[in-house]
Amino acid sequence: MTIESDSDKDLETQIAEWRAYMRRRRAVHGTDVDELEDHLRTTVADLVEAGLRPEEAFLIAVKRLGNLDDLSQEFARVHSERLWKQLVLSGAPDAPAPAGSRSDLLIALGCAAAAAISIKVPELFGRDLDNDGGFYLRNVSLFALVPLAAYFAYRRRVGVASICVMVVLFALGAVGANAYPLAEDSQSIVLTAIHLPLALWLVVGLAYVGGDWRPDVKWMDFIRFTGEWLIYYVLIALGGGILVGVTVNVFRAIGIDVTGFVEAWLVPCGAVGAVVVAAWLVEAKQSVIENMAPVLTRVFTPLFTAALLAFLVTLLGAGKIIDVERDVLILFDLLLVVVLGLLLYAISARDPGIRPGLFDWLQLALAISAALIDVLVLLAITGRITEWGTTPNRAAALGENLVLIANLAWTAFLLAGFIRHRRPFEHLERWQIRYIAVYAAWAWTVVLVFPPVFGFF
Repeated sequence: MTIESDSDKDLETQIAEWRAYMRRRRAVHGTDVDELEDHLRTTVADLVEAGLRPEEAFLIAVKRLGNLDDLSQEFARVHSERLWKQLVLSGAPDAPAPAGSRSDLLIALGCAAAAAISIKVPELFGRDLDNDGGFYLRNVSLFALVPLAAYFAYRRRVGVASICVMVVLFALGAVGANAYPLAEDSQSIVLTAIHLPLALWLVVGLAYVGGDWRPDVKWMDFIRFTGEWLIYYVLIALGGGILVGVTVNVFRAIGIDVTGFVEAWLVPCGAVGAVVVAAWLVEAKQSVIENMAPVLTRVFTPLFTAALLAFLVTLLGAGKIIDVERDVLILFDLLLVVVLGLLLYAISARDPGIRPGLFDWLQLALAISAALIDVLVLLAITGRITEWGTTPNRAAALGENLVLIANLAWTAFLLAGFIRHRRPFEHLERWQIRYIAVYAAWAWTVVLVFPPVFGFF
């Protein structure tokens, strides 16, 4: 009797866990879960009567129901009108929002409003976008990312110690952006504008992972979030551009010029506020619709691989070298960053249990070709430094390409080992997670160390 009672208790625990998981699939409603649970219990009872133990019967019954994610996707296809209600109206009567979702939305809107207000606060002290472009260029990441970090700190219930660390890091970023006596034409202004967002984005990552510094799977989740956030933000920006164009022309049609309002208020406030809104969309809707970044990664990885290989073959066949002009080198650096982003996101989105396939070979080819191009870029940068001396821009370009090539080369090595069944995929994931610290160290070095080292030039 005791054994049966314990088995029944274990079965109820398993069913409760299964039900909780199904209820998190937002395309599946409570009534759907009730129906599926009833079917599950009937199947379990039949299997127990046939002689199976309850835990064995449960596993077989769940298997017969099918993959839970597939079930969720099937409900989403069948009930498409329900899906759109969940995407737009979280509180629809027939689609009750999960506990806390409304408060999350309010907090997100509050943080977005704080970001929008913060970018206008400097005007109270005589700073404006028209005459102080350098100031806003250096500080825009602070205006946008401090509220975003606050939003994640609220969602993840980050501890006081971690919050204090983040406050110190944001304060350090503010010092690096504003304390140095930089002229308007200083190279350090542009370098700070490029590197401070990366440094502070990783501070946001600390809030995202709940204040956990350890290089574990939570940071890989943050990488996945970054890819999705970027796509949502671009979509919001495209929609915002259309909204701005329509607004200006509609008012112009009745003889009113709103260009000043749009440029001074709508665009800057909307740009920083959308940073938080995009993050909320990723957080709130990732269980409703399929993530977009993995799909785009699958599309663009083969295209970038073919483009880089064609470039290398043409370059070697013609016996030419990369143009050492500054704009050309910047273009190649941007290309390498995009390639690394594709590799990084593909790694974060891959199921480690799946055997190596064609896509892994494409990634290996992409990593190797990018590493070879990086070598050529490094040679070109070294030539510029040898011939014309070191400047902040050249030193930053040299350091960035060294950081990139180290990651690309070791990524290629680990990918090759995985494809040849000599290394588990976890080694590749662990390498990418731990390398985040290298990106952070380099970004903070450029922001805090470069200006005084190069005489605030």
